[in-house]
Amino acid sequence: MQKYGGTSVADISKITNVAERVIKTVEKGNDIVVVVSAMAGETDKLIRLANEASGGRPTVREYDALISSGEQVTSSLLSIVLNSKGYDTVSFLGHQIRIITDNNHASARILKIESAKLKKELNKKRIVIVAGFQGVTEKNSITTLGRGGSDTSAVAIAAALKADYCEIFTDVDGVYTTDPNVYHKARKLKKISYDEMLGLAGAGAKVLHQRSVELAKIYEVPLYVRSSFNDDEGTLVTKEDKDMEKEFVSGVTYDKDQAKVTVIHVPDRPGVASKLFTPLSDKNIVVDMIIQNASVEGYTDLTFTVSKKDIREVQSILSAVEKELGAEKIDFDQNISKVSIVGVGMKSHSGVASQMFDTLAREGINILMISTSEIKISCAIQEKYTELAVRVLHDAFGLEIGN
Repeated sequence: MQKYGGTSVADISKITNVAERVIKTVEKGNDIVVVVSAMAGETDKLIRLANEASGGRPTVREYDALISSGEQVTSSLLSIVLNSKGYDTVSFLGHQIRIITDNNHASARILKIESAKLKKELNKKRIVIVAGFQGVTEKNSITTLGRGGSDTSAVAIAAALKADYCEIFTDVDGVYTTDPNVYHKARKLKKISYDEMLGLAGAGAKVLHQRSVELAKIYEVPLYVRSSFNDDEGTLVTKEDKDMEKEFVSGVTYDKDQAKVTVIHVPDRPGVASKLFTPLSDKNIVVDMIIQNASVEGYTDLTFTVSKKDIREVQSILSAVEKELGAEKIDFDQNISKVSIVGVGMKSHSGVASQMFDTLAREGINILMISTSEIKISCAIQEKYTELAVRVLHDAFGLEIGN
């Protein structure tokens, strides 16, 4: 199983490069299914067209039908290139092999994959190419899986076919201890656990889509993150082992797509949180970090974070329920970011949180919010300190050379 991202299929020369990689895999005696994204920038172009045509309010069914077309182009082009080189190929769209999803347009979830057609073509020794990012409802409406959805397509198909592994080819050559564009001391990891990769993806790392890692973990699909522009080994995402616990922090990541919402002086009584968060959930707005201050004379403050792209809708929703909540006012701050450390070794090492907090404090970086899990600690900070925070935490936990 192989998946190629938008930068890997950005033009005909790069699609030809992908074809050569596929041929090498086939010549080693492997059956192969290839999932492709749209050409780099193509989906954004289609989204702009949809918004221009509709005044910013396209119907969701037609929106998905439009923006899924980019993957149709690349899957067909790759098939054409391989055919021209003498290889028997066939390309499929999501609805042709029946990648069944729910009805949540633009961020649909895969319910099942009818893999019989794929297996039939593989038995004919054909190279099978599948358009990523897309599926179809039970009533045959085209759906898309959201940003990074081609990763999810690839892992789901790999799971359905019980593939030996799934290679995710992109413009980076693996998973690093932090973003190499932010810190030159970032180190490529040979392997990382599913849980650590989930932690990094959920905290802002862009290497793999979070839902693809979730699926890989559930179905135990080994993932290799590799570059389509070199032959480096890449990073294996796999089940946790004892070696992984030796490094109690595996990576530092950040997310600038964060906005802080503070509901001030709200009555501290049952049902208030439900009135606040239910309408956000109904609009599929993901709430990340949540803090409730101690109650003073029956009132409290509630603070939470959302994606910056959702902030206008959040403002609209909360203005409609502000009086019902009994809040004094609601503040919004878009000048924040989230920095996180992740590692399965945290489960068996103490003092990690205090080391993180001390490191930030020494640089004068104020922590606005904190959230923790068994293998991840995240801090909301002022956005202007993001890169500094990443670098000093990377040094503090010795990630350049490993612990």
